Amino acid sequence: MFTLHIANKNYSSWSLRPWVLMRTLNIPFEEQIHPLDAGGSWNSYRHFSPNGRVPCLQDGAQTVWDSLAIVEYLAETYPQVWPEDKAARAWARSASAEMHSGFQTLRNTCGMSCGHRIQLHAISAGLERDIQRINELWNQGLQTFGGPFLAGAHFTAVDAFFAPVAFRFQTYGLPLTGPAQDYLTRLLNIPAMQDWYASGLKETWREPEHEQEILAAGKLLADLRNK
Repeated sequence: MFTLHIANKNYSSWSLRPWVLMRTLNIPFEEQIHPLDAGGSWNSYRHFSPNGRVPCLQDGAQTVWDSLAIVEYLAETYPQVWPEDKAARAWARSASAEMHSGFQTLRNTCGMSCGHRIQLHAISAGLERDIQRINELWNQGLQTFGGPFLAGAHFTAVDAFFAPVAFRFQTYGLPLTGPAQDYLTRLLNIPAMQDWYASGLKETWREPEHEQEILAAGKLLADLRNK
């Protein structure tokens, strides 16, 4: 059986991608949670992850790190990871790669937190561009491939890649238009996302740098986590 190494569910956007994909597609795995070190150090992860980061997948003697590499590795055995249709698959891969390498302002401004609710001090021009591009991508996928998921009728890797974005939009109250708004609600409500969210709220680990980053972005409206 696969072992998937992840960090705190409240904070770890990268860990969420393969986790929600495997859970939703019923790919069996055992999860190993490793709380983030105080100060954000990754040194304690080096004994299982070559680059000292999570997520990291172990399959017997094989180790695969980085969320995109993990998804492609899984797809070799589970072709349903990507859409069956060639055009949908090409779009899904392109959108996933764009998410993997882009949207830096969104990442830097709106740190991942399941439990916080934040009213941003301001939406910068860069953040506005990222929001508009996500809105455009989501509406394009839904309208082109018919929904209810981004590349068609079934949840695939492209939905998993945007799963952390859904939590960010929820936390910071970011605006969407058209079918993208309904998709956000749909994505947040799938069982695996609900399970991750509930677990994130129950966590009592706190990592100071993440906490400071999140609170610096705006006014705290609520902290829904266990105290």
